[in-house]
Amino acid sequence: MAKGKVITIAQQKGGSGKTTLAVNLGVMLARAGYNVAFLDTDPQGSLGRWFMTRNEADRTENMEFSTASAWGVGYEVGKLRDMADFVIIDTPPKADSDLRPALRVADLVLVPVASSHVDLWATDGVLDLTRREGREVLVVLNRARAGTRLGTEVMEAAQALSAALAKTQIANRVAYAETLGLGLGGIEGARSPAMRAELEALASEVSALLQDD
Repeated sequence: MAKGKVITIAQQKGGSGKTTLAVNLGVMLARAGYNVAFLDTDPQGSLGRWFMTRNEADRTENMEFSTASAWGVGYEVGKLRDMADFVIIDTPPKADSDLRPALRVADLVLVPVASSHVDLWATDGVLDLTRREGREVLVVLNRARAGTRLGTEVMEAAQALSAALAKTQIANRVAYAETLGLGLGGIEGARSPAMRAELEALASEVSALLQDD
């Protein structure tokens, strides 16, 4: 049996939307029929609270959940890869030695960047650590504000990073926060065709990258 692919979501700055990205990518993959395991290494535990809320509503088909300290990641991922097609790791907002284990086990590192120059600057530490571990990285513009001067500036600056930039952008939508609190993915709790399209596009883009490995 093939081992599951590991997606680590990392960003030094808090509030970048790491958990939102983990949740929505995982929901899309599970809805596509894949077995998905979530691993929460952030002491804040937002991903765990989302999963428990979802579990209470009996909506965890094709899903597993676990937690680990930074240095327990390798052991936990070793178990989860045997039972899931994809393992999605949510990490704390930091870029230091504690993040290395989650980067080391990754087949792909996703770095969400919200629409601000401050968020963009905060990617440097994560990208540097990811390069040192020799892992593939994909920067995802999150909470993007299309049609604004700031959004355009951030997108242009992101294109100049020494990392691949996802073709898919995740827009700044209140529905993402609302559905997260209900234990849902955006596609399950909102009826926006644009939201559905961007989530489907992101899941397809990530899946294609991992299949090329």
